[in-house]
Amino acid sequence: MAIPLLTYPPSCPNQRVAPLGARDDELIIYSSDDQFSPSDMGNLINAAYRQIFFHAFKWDREIVLESQLRNRQITVRDFIRGLLLSKTFIDSFYDKNSNYRFVEHCVEKVLGRRVYNQREKIAWSAVVMTKGVKGFIDELLNSNEHLENFGENTVPYHRRRILPSRVTGEIPFNITSPRYDAYYRDKLGFPQPIWQEVVRNFRSYETQPKTGDPTLFINMAKSVNPTAAAPSRKSVYDIDIAKSVPYRSR
Repeated sequence: MAIPLLTYPPSCPNQRVAPLGARDDELIIYSSDDQFSPSDMGNLINAAYRQIFFHAFKWDREIVLESQLRNRQITVRDFIRGLLLSKTFIDSFYDKNSNYRFVEHCVEKVLGRRVYNQREKIAWSAVVMTKGVKGFIDELLNSNEHLENFGENTVPYHRRRILPSRVTGEIPFNITSPRYDAYYRDKLGFPQPIWQEVVRNFRSYETQPKTGDPTLFINMAKSVNPTAAAPSRKSVYDIDIAKSVPYRSR
């Protein structure tokens, strides 16, 4: 049985919530209300992919949804819903994370802010548990917070909290919030220390030894592993004295 969303108070006033993404002057808002040319709509679609997937490869793109959005058959909010329910997003974020971590990802991508506190993660995780992923996504996209800030036709973005004493932006949330949490990173076996060794031992083309360089002979000499032939061993019991000693007639 579905339960209502639990209450969770903001952890602090809105202007003191930690920002996401880059600085204010680098923020571009994409809305289908002012995107009319095919190139403008393409920029909007790419911005939606960056917001939800961070980067979409060719096989990750939802061609049918893109076509419907370009023809104005669906709204931007419907396009975002399709991306959140796509196989790529479910496989990359839901299947490889706990419900709490999945909630963090979705709140950052759909509402454009970090979760307030642990109580908010518990509240949304209860929705995931009782209504499933689709019900949770619908709850987020139908929430007053999303509709008031982004409406039907604006791609969600990382909402700025202006701090007069800060001149630089924060590290992008895609870097500070990796796709997998620590449990799954350890389970999948990365980061691999072998990559660090490869990078550390990398030598550019100009510094690599050329033909005639003594280091090439040294490496060749080290690769040689000479082994002496083992001496043959024969037991005295195997020696035929009569045949071995020359026969003398006189």
